[in-house]
Amino acid sequence: MKQLLLKIASILYGLGLRVRHWMFDVGMLHSEKYDIPVLCVGNITVGGTGKTPAVEMLVGYYAKTHNVAVVSRGYGRKTKGYLEVSVEDSYIDVGDEPLQIKRKFPNVPVVVCEKRAYAIERIREQMPDVNMIIMDDGFQHRFVQPYLNIIMVDASRPVERDHLLPYGQLRDTISSLHRAHYFIVTKCPDDMTPIQMRIQRKVLTFKPSQQVFFTRFKRSVMRTLIEDRPMPMVAGSKVIAMSGIGNSEVFNEDLRSRFNVVETLDFEDHHTYRLGDLALMQKALERNPDAVIITTEKDAVKLFNSRKIPAEVSSRILYESVELAFVDGTNEFFQKLDKDIKQHNNDGYIRGC
Repeated sequence: MKQLLLKIASILYGLGLRVRHWMFDVGMLHSEKYDIPVLCVGNITVGGTGKTPAVEMLVGYYAKTHNVAVVSRGYGRKTKGYLEVSVEDSYIDVGDEPLQIKRKFPNVPVVVCEKRAYAIERIREQMPDVNMIIMDDGFQHRFVQPYLNIIMVDASRPVERDHLLPYGQLRDTISSLHRAHYFIVTKCPDDMTPIQMRIQRKVLTFKPSQQVFFTRFKRSVMRTLIEDRPMPMVAGSKVIAMSGIGNSEVFNEDLRSRFNVVETLDFEDHHTYRLGDLALMQKALERNPDAVIITTEKDAVKLFNSRKIPAEVSSRILYESVELAFVDGTNEFFQKLDKDIKQHNNDGYIRGC
């Protein structure tokens, strides 16, 4: 009975999505265009596809040649409206992912706002030197028409086998992918074959102009939570895996491939850590006195400035950030992206989706 109700809810959700897309397509709802490149990084599934590493990759690359600003909804924050993020902010006020991006790129403006079009307009007014916007998780926010839609797809969760919410994990229809310009497939297995890549391209693309790129996560060195300094780890060391992300099992399996994972603490995506969670950490460490907790960078952002964490717990927490590594190298991706952006600057208009 429960499954039947979920299927019915999924059908109704899909109907609502299709009506909304139709209203934008026929002009009943308006998409705003801008005179500077707006690059949108999005997905059609719930959490865990690698949007934040993609945004960081784009910021790191284009901040060298452009005055870049990042716009995000700030999912999970307790505030409303337009806010410019600072490195001293709490993730409760601005969201965990925007704060992570700001800490990594302190000189890049990062703005959170539910109304992305309004945020871009304010940036254009108050920061006239900004000449590129990178919009985090804006594919469904069609009130902004980006120059390029870059869609993240998790290789471990094929979209063609999924269903719309709440029966499945799709937050948008597969047909909406016709608006994408670039696909970045993440978490590709090491043994992924050219045939499997060809099949993935066929599933995702609706027109010849769409580009598909394949990536894996590249790990950085472990860092300590308190002093934020490198802390190399020996293979096989005892660890407790802790994360509040969209797909914790991939994170846990990766740690199991390198270390002896003695326990896991799995929380929901964008989890807010409370005193009860800190007690869980402390008890897990007491049960495993020679282990450390390893968490994600997104989770570490929530714990950096917490005064509620006992010193004996925080001193045994490490985090690991990840970057996207293209299977065939990054050159082709950025060469094509640069060409598209150069054409935008020469033509002086936004191309349609």
